[in-house]
Amino acid sequence: MTRFNKPHIDISALGQRRTYTSNNSSPRKAIQRIRDEHGPPLFEDYVQAFDEALEARPSDPVQGIEPDGVVLEFQLHPQAQPAQLDRKSENTRQGAVRVAENGAQFVALIIPDDKRDVMERLIDEYLNGELNDNDRPPNYGRIDPIDAIRSATFETFWRDDPKAIPSSREEKMWWGVWCFNDAVDRVANAARRLKCRVAEPDTYLRFPDVTVVPIYATQIEIEILLFGTLGIAEIRRASDSPTFFTSDVRGDEREWMDEYAERVNWPPSDAPTVCLLDTGVNRAHPLIEPALSPAHMEAIQSDWLTDDHAGHGTGMAGLALHGDLTAPLGDTAPRALLHRVESVKIIPPDGFDPNAPHAYGSITQSAVSLAEYANTSSPFRTFCLAITNQNRSGADATAWSAAIDQSAAGAMIGDSEEDPVRRLFVISAGNIEDQNALDAMEEPDAYPAEDPSQAWNAITVGGFTDKTQIQDKGYDHFSSWAEPGELSPFSRTSFLWNERKSPTKPDLVFEAGNRAVSPAQSEAVAGLPSLSLLSTGPDIAVAPFEPFWATSAAAAQAARMATQISAAHPEYWPETVRALMIHSAYWTEPMLVDINKSNKTQRAILFRRYGYGVPNLERALGSAQNNLAIVAQREIQPFRQRTPSDIKFNDAHVYPLPWPAGTLEGLGETPVRLKVTLSYFIEPNPSFSSSIDPFRYQSHGLRFDLKNPRETRRNFLRRRNKQEMEEGDPDPKTEKDKGWLLGGKQNMVGSLHCDIWQGTAAELAARNALWVYPVSGWWRERAALDRAKSKTRYSLILTVETKDEEINLYTPIENMVETLVDVEIG
Repeated sequence: MTRFNKPHIDISALGQRRTYTSNNSSPRKAIQRIRDEHGPPLFEDYVQAFDEALEARPSDPVQGIEPDGVVLEFQLHPQAQPAQLDRKSENTRQGAVRVAENGAQFVALIIPDDKRDVMERLIDEYLNGELNDNDRPPNYGRIDPIDAIRSATFETFWRDDPKAIPSSREEKMWWGVWCFNDAVDRVANAARRLKCRVAEPDTYLRFPDVTVVPIYATQIEIEILLFGTLGIAEIRRASDSPTFFTSDVRGDEREWMDEYAERVNWPPSDAPTVCLLDTGVNRAHPLIEPALSPAHMEAIQSDWLTDDHAGHGTGMAGLALHGDLTAPLGDTAPRALLHRVESVKIIPPDGFDPNAPHAYGSITQSAVSLAEYANTSSPFRTFCLAITNQNRSGADATAWSAAIDQSAAGAMIGDSEEDPVRRLFVISAGNIEDQNALDAMEEPDAYPAEDPSQAWNAITVGGFTDKTQIQDKGYDHFSSWAEPGELSPFSRTSFLWNERKSPTKPDLVFEAGNRAVSPAQSEAVAGLPSLSLLSTGPDIAVAPFEPFWATSAAAAQAARMATQISAAHPEYWPETVRALMIHSAYWTEPMLVDINKSNKTQRAILFRRYGYGVPNLERALGSAQNNLAIVAQREIQPFRQRTPSDIKFNDAHVYPLPWPAGTLEGLGETPVRLKVTLSYFIEPNPSFSSSIDPFRYQSHGLRFDLKNPRETRRNFLRRRNKQEMEEGDPDPKTEKDKGWLLGGKQNMVGSLHCDIWQGTAAELAARNALWVYPVSGWWRERAALDRAKSKTRYSLILTVETKDEEINLYTPIENMVETLVDVEIG
């Protein structure tokens, strides 16, 4: 049996900084236009649209509604690059961008009255100016992509499900009004003058380009604000009310609880923590009280109190501390706990007004601040959120998911820009609801993972199950829905999300329990104790233990594992803890059957169901001689700014990999498996074109590139980085890189990138160098925000594995590290 009793090997010192210029030269296909046919109708469109917008815009000086510009909708060709139509020199502002099924973009552009002639002049020059040396007319780069121009409507600004727009324009509802940062007061004050209800400023969410202001109003009033203030970038509905999944079946056996509590070696007060953002916790439970200080129990509103009013948070606390209690209650061994829990109640108890549906982003960030203020001695905390927007798909970024990404990156209001505190979040993917009728339940892929599970920086957790033995009275002839190792019937997937625009979720799967199916195949039952996990119950006198299931249970276990890793490795960053969980994960046999019979495109889809599999704590904590991990934690500055408008790539890191050539070549055709995981946190900017171009949402991106076994190191360096090229050098060669499970074109969205290469030991010996290089983001594209010189950091983990337990790769790789320090790659 493989023993993971060796420390991971640190190669942070091997990373060599290189000035970097991208070698990616794959321009988009040009849009072919005949200017004499394209220009005249476009000019007419513009003039007519501007006149219509002037005629229709609201004006009420008494209410402060005196717009000095109009909003037009520009329709761009499906082959056009993501829109960036505004120009600072022209004082224009770009708002919402939506995309049709054929790829055409519809863009809101605010144009001041005194700049009307700018577009007229550009089109006129396009029509009548002299062609350049490439037979292109003037301004072709700005005019060619435009298919049509029209006066903007409310729908131009709507960035949500069209079905969510009220049927009546006079119906009041909460709207998420995404205001330009310098127009927040103008819009809010105008809304108040219209007698609309504007949420309190502490519920606003502030992002680099926009601030989300919740406003309770009719569509008519929102339209007045849109076209009367010219301060709104886009409109969405406020988030739906979230739901969480509680358990009802109660157990007993008080003696088990007391006996187990005596066997636990409880953690010190300054241990790492799991912070539960939930319904509160019953601290009086003997299996929770020693690991939860009263000072570390908070509520968003103090009059909610901190107890568990729904029973959900106490079950989460039990799993976050102890895992499934079935095994530890049944043995007699002592147990050591090295982490604690904290609780912030974010759901109001009965008798209180429900949370405003728009408020969960700000509530989550407030909960983060409360926890950190209450417990400054925690060296590491994992925030665990098992609450989702019911039936609200996570296909696109929302204010809530972006607020989580912002918190993880240390970019909340009040966070230090010089030394941001990164935070680890674990989020459930959401559950397929309980249904008694079997035929009412579809395949899991028909149920998209729910908001905010799409948060890029979070670990999103789905469920699998090994629980298939039904032992409950009255269910003798029932069978389990899922077989051992299969996806839990509660777990949602990101199968229906756009793989080019949304990250792959869930990241991991944990035990989430199973459903029982009636003999007639007509009824599905959830919550049977034998098909569930066992956790702490909120009513100690009646039922100190309760069944607990679904992705809430999976998320609690994931948060527990993350905090256990930190307790064992306090030197590791949150980015590294996340990477270690991915690195330690394996797919179950049923999952592997699907993966192994699939091509790369199909595998990418399967990853949206299974994630990277089921993590293993022992594997995350240590290495073995035939199955080891090398780890790097580094800071990097992706971009440099030479002038206010000239921003280029800055740094890339290249690593000589410590592969012992003699040892590996001696193993010849022995199969080896190399897993590469790159983890970092982006700062989000969920506005404008971010819905159609991930590079507009992320502050930056990073990627890895491994040297091919048949290429020289010189070719490898030049192939990725133009700065490595010298005058007269031939163009670098790029061969097809075989052996990857996914390949370079997959898994390009998100802030975690992982792939697995399989080959021979001799081939691995030649794959002895790796790039970590930047790709674009809004830090580069939005020069006016002055973030181009920002630094970030990443964690890189490479796992080398052979099935033969007698092969010792660990020692020669460890010995190679010292010999490579300060050795220049050339």
